[in-house]
Amino acid sequence: MIEHLKGIYEEVEYKDDSYIMLYDNTDFEAYPRHWHTSLEIILPTRGVYRIQVDNQWYSLREGDLLFICPGALHNMDACEGERYIFQAELSSVSRLSSAEAFMTMLYPGILITPELFPNTYEQFYRILNEIVNEYHSSVIYYDIAIHAKILEIITLLSRQLAAVNRAPGVTGSKQKEYLEKFMNVCNYITEHCTEDLDLETVAARTGYSKYHFSRLFKQFTNVNFYKFLNQKRVENAARLLVNPQIPVTEVSLASGFSSLSSFIRMFKLIKGCTPSEYRSMYNL
Repeated sequence: MIEHLKGIYEEVEYKDDSYIMLYDNTDFEAYPRHWHTSLEIILPTRGVYRIQVDNQWYSLREGDLLFICPGALHNMDACEGERYIFQAELSSVSRLSSAEAFMTMLYPGILITPELFPNTYEQFYRILNEIVNEYHSSVIYYDIAIHAKILEIITLLSRQLAAVNRAPGVTGSKQKEYLEKFMNVCNYITEHCTEDLDLETVAARTGYSKYHFSRLFKQFTNVNFYKFLNQKRVENAARLLVNPQIPVTEVSLASGFSSLSSFIRMFKLIKGCTPSEYRSMYNL
């Protein structure tokens, strides 16, 4: 269930100011399109569950895990069954230098199944069940134990994704150098996305030609440079749009878009609605 919904923003009511919340959910209820600042993990224990994250639909079977990034729009069909819905605030993790790269590889969400992650699925499933047990035990320092397990999940998933996104033919120290370089690039783009960035300028920071950079960047992030840049600009715009006092035109310029028409087109492509529709949903 969604207890506190303002427009499309969910204010999560965490347990005991612990910044974690677990729902053992059996409601036959459709959840409207919404977002929140917490990481969300959904695990069906009986039946199936249909969820849309941004513009992609996922069908979860019993035992599948879906990770939904903070800030990602998502909605859920009414489904018979039972599932765990776990939410955790990651503000402390977001300050780590590697956090932006991790969120980039994860965004907007990722499905964990035995078929997709044959070598690590059992570990993900085990850790999440340990979180469930800790949460229900409420023994002293249960929240610290759960946050430690969240970090364990994040470490496991980020290393798995980094291995999947390994540059062809790159191993050992060169692979470490490659990962660090592109983590720094992701951080740089995020920090400067509202400026007049272009492929040549960012590629020059790495010492690669723009062609070699483009290939490696897509290998690392699963999207091309301009799609990644526009995703960051749209995320920035979404944060500004919640303030009804800022005109949409001003939001567009402040987020790095050269024209209002390109802003509206890109925002709708990524978020599935226009900036004005997003603002109206938020301020219902």
